[in-house]
Amino acid sequence: MDIQGWAATVTVLHRIADGEFAARNLFPVGAITEDPATGAAAAAVGAYMRILPGLLTVDIPAAGGIVVSGRAVRIPPPTVNS
Repeated sequence: MDIQGWAATVTVLHRIADGEFAARNLFPVGAITEDPATGAAAAAVGAYMRILPGLLTVDIPAAGGIVVSGRAVRIPPPTVNS
């Protein structure tokens, strides 16, 4: 990230249970590498999940292929206000 000049956080999700995740914001390019108490990662992921126009489910069985299923909705291009 330093080489590319990307001064940003990286959101990491860990599935705890069905529909329950732990979210952390890592900041590998800053002096403070993480602040788990702010809730920034959880808020950002929650807002993103609320507006998702579709739902994709990924099933990863112990053996065999990975199955992706679900639905999606086309997102119209943004309009320019003059």
